[in-house]
Amino acid sequence: MSNKVRVIGVTGFKNSGKTTLVERLVGEFTARGLRVSTIKHAHHTFDIDHKGRDSYRHRKAGAREVAVISRNQWAVIRDMHGEPEPPLAEIVAKLHPCDLVVVEGYKRDDHPKIEARNLDLDHPTLAGEDDTVIAIAASGPVDDAPVPVFSRDDIPAIADFAMRHLERNTE
Repeated sequence: MSNKVRVIGVTGFKNSGKTTLVERLVGEFTARGLRVSTIKHAHHTFDIDHKGRDSYRHRKAGAREVAVISRNQWAVIRDMHGEPEPPLAEIVAKLHPCDLVVVEGYKRDDHPKIEARNLDLDHPTLAGEDDTVIAIAASGPVDDAPVPVFSRDDIPAIADFAMRHLERNTE
């Protein structure tokens, strides 16, 4: 693998199957022996730290960052206090070394993306409008697609395509 971090995104609209696709791709890539990290962009407020917990109390007292560490996992929680959201590249740079970062969301960033598409929903299309969309993972056939189309369930084929694309474009 090259020294440059490889990033592949999964994008799409609400209920298009993004999270399930990310979950299944991560399983496929790790089964192939890759060290994978993920980044999930949320368009809403979220909290992994709940009222009454010690770390919550630390944050509410004014700590800008709170690290919670146990023998099995750790997390750093940072309140933004009105600061702009950090760009994807900044977050990727904070991750420990890995072979691949799979990003869910970040629709407007310039990394290569696979569009998850649920054909039962009337969402706008991204492929053809966004040059960073390199493939579509759809719930059925897509007529006149400007990029390759895969069944959302054909995870090995999607993973193969993504890896070939990344190998061609990150060397």
